[in-house]
Amino acid sequence: MSRPAGNTAAGNTAAVHKNANALPTRAVPAIELPAPADQLAAQAVERLGWKGVVLPQLTLLGRKVVVVAELLPDAHAERLCFGCGPVVDRTTVATWVWPELAGRVPPPAIRIVGVVAVAKHWRTGLASAVPFALHGDAAVVLPSSVALTDDYLTNCLPRARRYGVSVVTADPDGSVSMDLAGPQEHLPAEQTAVSRWVNEVVYEQVLATAS
Repeated sequence: MSRPAGNTAAGNTAAVHKNANALPTRAVPAIELPAPADQLAAQAVERLGWKGVVLPQLTLLGRKVVVVAELLPDAHAERLCFGCGPVVDRTTVATWVWPELAGRVPPPAIRIVGVVAVAKHWRTGLASAVPFALHGDAAVVLPSSVALTDDYLTNCLPRARRYGVSVVTADPDGSVSMDLAGPQEHLPAEQTAVSRWVNEVVYEQVLATAS
């Protein structure tokens, strides 16, 4: 049975319009880090001028970060004398900030110098670094290709300045350079149950790295 000429013409016209609207698309290459996160973080720490023990990447508060910490010899020695090593039970540490326990809990045995978040995208990096910027220095390491976008210039840099986060970029050859320096001074942060627990977790990692 032959098809009506009108239907055939309409079908051909629709196919032509469909093909005309199907514009060719260019594949966008995936953004990759030029080197392992620990390596980039270590170079960033050197560029930032932070002094301390650079710990392997770990997960803190649900975020993957590299922490730089300094052992406090006197407080560490005091805790050794009383047989009080790192306490990482979050419920126990939460009681250490109770007013009635003031002066009766172990002193912090390390100082967190700074926290570095290595990420492929600036939003992920800032989401990881900003919570730690409340208590000290924080930085993000991003691929240099990210820093060439309008999104980075108009959205990332203003937010990084607002929260006091340094931005370090990593070139394809693995070298790093400072793109935005954070504040040089920080107001003393109030000690909270979360900050004390983070301090104890990092204390444990510092001792594990030294052993």
